[in-house]
Amino acid sequence: MIQFSLICDNKHKFEAWFANAKTYAQQQEVGIVTCPICASDNVNKALMAPAVALSGDKKSNAEKDSVEKLVVSSGHPQQKELQAAIKLLRDKVVNEADYVGDKFADEARKIHDKIIEPRGIYGEATKEEVNSLAKDGIDFLPLPTLPEEHN
Repeated sequence: MIQFSLICDNKHKFEAWFANAKTYAQQQEVGIVTCPICASDNVNKALMAPAVALSGDKKSNAEKDSVEKLVVSSGHPQQKELQAAIKLLRDKVVNEADYVGDKFADEARKIHDKIIEPRGIYGEATKEEVNSLAKDGIDFLPLPTLPEEHN
């Protein structure tokens, strides 16, 4: 897990957690990283100054960078609590919602358009389908992944 300080085009600052930097980039690219204050999807990373205690200033910049990355991604004292909360949320969705596989976008549209009864669903969607759902104002969230799912 990695935490980024983010800022939207309206200058609202907030923080968000991602499985890794690649996940952030993918979610940001399709416009699902949004400001919790104004819902703007024009969000970028803000300057971050991680608190890293280094012994001596004689380490090279490359060494400092690698130490900072390790500490930022795994050293947050509340990380285990956050991961447990994310796991509970994910388990609740998986246990209580219907898995619709690659038909997620179609099912979400049918629910949104009141063609079928509303219910919780989860599944997969292509980048194009995600963009189309977001453009059409259909509410959805990515199902969070946890680091142990990648090991």
